[in-house]
Amino acid sequence: MYHLVFVGVRRLLGEIIRIEGDDATIQVYEETSGLKLGDEVIDRGEPLCAELGPGLLSSIFDGVQRPLSEIARDSGGFIPPGVMIPALDRSKRWRFIPSIRPGEVVGEGDVIGTIRETHCITHRVMVPLGVRGAIKDIAEGEIRVDDPIATLEGGINIKPLQKWPVRRPRPFKRKITSETPFITGQRIIDTLFPVAEGGSVIIPGGFGTGKTVLEQTLAKFARTDIIIYIGCGERGNEIAEVLSYFPKLTDPYTGHPLMDRTTLIVNTSNMPVAAREASIYTGITIGEYYRDMGYNVAILADSISRWGEAMREISGRLEELPGEEGFPMYLASRLATFYERSGMIECTGNGDRKGTITLCTAISPPGGDFSEPVTQCALRVTSAMWALDTNLARRRHFPAIHWGKSFSLYRLDDWFKKNVADDWPQLRKWLMNLLQKEEELQDIVQLVGPDTLRDQDRVVVEMGFLIRENYLQQSPYSPVDAFCSMEKQYGMLKIFFNFHETALKELAGGRSINEIFTTERKIILKDLKNMPVEKFPEVIEEIQVRIQK
Repeated sequence: MYHLVFVGVRRLLGEIIRIEGDDATIQVYEETSGLKLGDEVIDRGEPLCAELGPGLLSSIFDGVQRPLSEIARDSGGFIPPGVMIPALDRSKRWRFIPSIRPGEVVGEGDVIGTIRETHCITHRVMVPLGVRGAIKDIAEGEIRVDDPIATLEGGINIKPLQKWPVRRPRPFKRKITSETPFITGQRIIDTLFPVAEGGSVIIPGGFGTGKTVLEQTLAKFARTDIIIYIGCGERGNEIAEVLSYFPKLTDPYTGHPLMDRTTLIVNTSNMPVAAREASIYTGITIGEYYRDMGYNVAILADSISRWGEAMREISGRLEELPGEEGFPMYLASRLATFYERSGMIECTGNGDRKGTITLCTAISPPGGDFSEPVTQCALRVTSAMWALDTNLARRRHFPAIHWGKSFSLYRLDDWFKKNVADDWPQLRKWLMNLLQKEEELQDIVQLVGPDTLRDQDRVVVEMGFLIRENYLQQSPYSPVDAFCSMEKQYGMLKIFFNFHETALKELAGGRSINEIFTTERKIILKDLKNMPVEKFPEVIEEIQVRIQK
């Protein structure tokens, strides 16, 4: 089961997915037109494996890890049938610096040396899993990925290149509960619905709600070491946009190209569904490899719905008993197995290394119906949801995350109190309560108008509007507002909170709503998000004084 095979005279790549007696069912990762009865099938004797080693970053692969840039250079814009090019360049030389000496005993997961993979990422060469012994010889200097860099006493050679079956999770010492948030720079996420490093979150939304733009924004601004972007079954024009957009991006943290710490795995909806299903496993295996080095990895998958549809189509062709809406009965267990590969872990091997995999997966429910099976199955095994709303997207509200439908079960208040401010949990609770009450009052406003509300309720409605437009909304194209640091988020939230308190005091003192919510005050609050973060701490007191005048 799950062995790779070559099919036909063109040696199409396939995988055995069912064995019944002497009959085997093979899912082929390429177009199968032209196959005929009697064509030879050759068993490769190994499962679908990912090649792991230096050179993964800055690369673009398809769902079975074929390097698309090399294929385009050799064969043009289309992938020829049966083409097989190694994922990692065998001719490129890397400078290897050993960190151990001959005679030392090493075991699986131990770091024996480093390679400078990109400007910002040092590749830690690890002993393959299942290998242990004393070092006899170790190289230094220029090497290729398939060159032996160390030899053990028993004659076993260690190379930078490793292979790992993509459907099998890589082992680790133990899982750890993460208490550090996955900082995204998006105020509605970091303030209201934060996710822990090593956590998992789903991003469901209908067509045109901004799933791809949000994931691209996360890829650029999220504070993480490695980005694995998986385009699983998206439309060809969106994948083409990703391929042209990402290489041009500059990493805001290092000043180097963002691709220096990014791997792209692309698989459009017109490719065979089998390759679409495999792309998810390929991406998370690469992520686990860098996690085992001790890095924080963010995996952005767009979208899990296409993966589920691929399983539905394969299951239908196998004539398996269908579940809800035609999806296979094992949809929930497959999703759970995938999401369980996220988390913070203590790495195998020497040193006190900890690594994380944070899963951010978009879901495209038909018609924006969150009750469909993929969304519901994913909700059971994830601890956060950033629900995208069609009405917000139509109003050009970005991110179009609905604050009433989204949630996060991660408890990170201790980190925010220690690293941001002591009163952060109280401010967050105040904001959630105000938004919930404002949403309830909007139903009354829609029916009878705002003039029928009590003045205290009109303050809530006015404050809710100001916060929605000037705090929860951001511009992905603004060099200032696209990313918002936690310090600036706290400063803005504190100003809104103080203004709310001022408004209630002025209302109690006899001032009218129009006298409280003046145009001058609204302009000051509107300009907060466009203020550079380095200037923000210096002018907070000044802004507070101006608002209270």
